[in-house]
Amino acid sequence: MQRAEIGIIGGSGLYGMPGLTEVREERITTPFGEASDPYVLGELEGRKVAFLARHGKGHRILPSELNFRANIYGFKALGVMSILSVSAVGSLKEEHKPTDFVVPDQFIDRTFARHATFFGEGVVGHVGFGDPVCPIVVDTFVKACTEVGVVGKRGGTYVCMEGPQFSTRAESNLYRSWGADVIGMTNLQEAKLAREAEISYATLAMVTDYDCWRAGHDDVTVDQIIAVMHTNSSNAQKVVKAAVKLMPRDLSASPAQSAAKFAIMTDRAAIPAATKERLKALFGKYLD
Repeated sequence: MQRAEIGIIGGSGLYGMPGLTEVREERITTPFGEASDPYVLGELEGRKVAFLARHGKGHRILPSELNFRANIYGFKALGVMSILSVSAVGSLKEEHKPTDFVVPDQFIDRTFARHATFFGEGVVGHVGFGDPVCPIVVDTFVKACTEVGVVGKRGGTYVCMEGPQFSTRAESNLYRSWGADVIGMTNLQEAKLAREAEISYATLAMVTDYDCWRAGHDDVTVDQIIAVMHTNSSNAQKVVKAAVKLMPRDLSASPAQSAAKFAIMTDRAAIPAATKERLKALFGKYLD
């Protein structure tokens, strides 16, 4: 039984989803450990949704400590077909101002201490990731931004860094020389795992600051970021609510929905029984 069709991941500044009705919490047991928090299930704009606070209630989990696999597995177990992810980012271009939203369509990985695949332990799989987000979910986010009257820019490159420290000035300028648009600490692993799990995913990147590259712009401080977050959070809630309403019910055209069909390279007879059981909710139809 599908308990939710749309997943919402709230990042820094977005710890809840006002407007949910028939609210209940559910903690999902996964083969990969505990998710960041219980999933908050309910109805929003007539759709069944599941909300997860990425960093947990009270913002207690570092980006490097996030159990991305458990978080995405939990959404899959609930029946989620698409994920609307929200996260705070720094801007790497003058044109992306604090309180602007960007909907990236590319990523650069600068992390080094994270699990970013469900495969392994006796099963080898490779999914395509040239276009790492779902164009249908991107379109939905952009339309939602227009509907609620906030700046929502389509496309751009998101640099995912390890953190928790912010960039050095040299790093910030290096990423700018690559043509990157925004920088954050969380979204790449979500995108990779959502693709493996055949969930259509995109992220709404909320610009909080100019990182540390901009001449005349003070080094990033937590209090500066928090001030902008309050504005971003209010706008993000409106955008997500509109996106839930606008999300197509038929996602069969999304490349994510069949991403793992030809991914598994391992002879099915050689896959350990325990591994098959662990991945049943994700790839059961491909493991027989």
